[in-house]
Amino acid sequence: MVLVLLAGGLLAVCPVTAGTLAKKGRSATVEAPVSVGMADTAAYFPLLKGRRIALLTNHTAITDLPGAPGADSSGRVHLVDLLYRRGFEVTGVFSPEHGFRGRADAGESVSDSADPSTGIPIRSLYNGNAQRPSDTAMRSFDVLIVDLQDVGLRFYTYHISMLRLMEACAACDKPVIVLDRPNPNGSHIDGPVLEKKYRSGVGLLPVPVLHGLTMGEIALMAVGEGWIPPCALTVIPCRHYTHSTEYLLPVAPSPNLPTQRAVYLYASLCLFEGTPVSVGRGTDKPFECFGHPALRGFGYTFTPRPTAGAQHPPLEGVECRGMNLSNMPLFEARAMGFSLRYVADALLASGLGDRFFTPMFEKLVGTAYVRAMLLDGASEEEIRARWQPDVDRYRRLRARYLLYPD
Repeated sequence: MVLVLLAGGLLAVCPVTAGTLAKKGRSATVEAPVSVGMADTAAYFPLLKGRRIALLTNHTAITDLPGAPGADSSGRVHLVDLLYRRGFEVTGVFSPEHGFRGRADAGESVSDSADPSTGIPIRSLYNGNAQRPSDTAMRSFDVLIVDLQDVGLRFYTYHISMLRLMEACAACDKPVIVLDRPNPNGSHIDGPVLEKKYRSGVGLLPVPVLHGLTMGEIALMAVGEGWIPPCALTVIPCRHYTHSTEYLLPVAPSPNLPTQRAVYLYASLCLFEGTPVSVGRGTDKPFECFGHPALRGFGYTFTPRPTAGAQHPPLEGVECRGMNLSNMPLFEARAMGFSLRYVADALLASGLGDRFFTPMFEKLVGTAYVRAMLLDGASEEEIRARWQPDVDRYRRLRARYLLYPD
């Protein structure tokens, strides 16, 4: 049984009908500002009474609740402060990649710690051990709340951390509550669908690069399709959100996605992480530029240096030639979705041939044929035609789990 809590009451629904039920109560044309699941305290506070609570969260779990305990002068409050100051028993916080405060490098090991304002233990899922809590940690709570701002890409790891914790909760018979947030790339469904042989820490589910789901929806899909063991799952949806809504993130979701433009360009530029090309880590334009010393014919230059969130960036201290996308209009970056144009241009300019790629490329793109077709000189349109039937099948599957209209 999957529970979806909507304004006005509790709906008990199964995954195949969740999207239909949600759509009936929502208009495709909405002018009211988006309200995240965390803000709907009337829906989830009653589920927490008398229970020991663990959170999977980080710095992104904020909303505006003027007058709420723990809110700052602007009315903004973090979920940990809200629950703690409302008297709920929060026994621990699980933190995903980049740590509870969202400052650590990609993949960096982060030690366990404690929240300085509340003293609540913070248990890192990126502490160098298995990305799954110990039995002791699992016995320390009765219900798990998930509140993380995802960006809607298969290789962005926050949803993977959620699914792994859901698996642990299923094994221990612990209920999970997802406080949903908008997907800033929710209007796009595109890119190759992940093949099983390329599953990794940056790709877990057989979905396209841009999957077009919120955290709540992808949780519903993972359970509904049997990709993870079933758990008692409750989703607290956003209000006034559609997948076509332009949603500007109130805080940067991770150190190297500091701007809304970077969040949009990430889908296309992250593939460079499977090549020698820098994506601007160690500059003031991460994921808004790319470059490499071997790129002929590119006029923009930059030199990566150690920065917060990129202590030892690729090509540190080396002058790179490439392209600066930081002046691209935001609407254009949002409309781009997933494109191979930059990888194809850089491959041609580098003259490196197959040496341009590393094994990480397949883990990111999710299949082997993209590399092969790029090396053969295929156009983006030809490569896109190869993955389009898989995306069409995925769209039909996705429709069963939607909580919000497109």
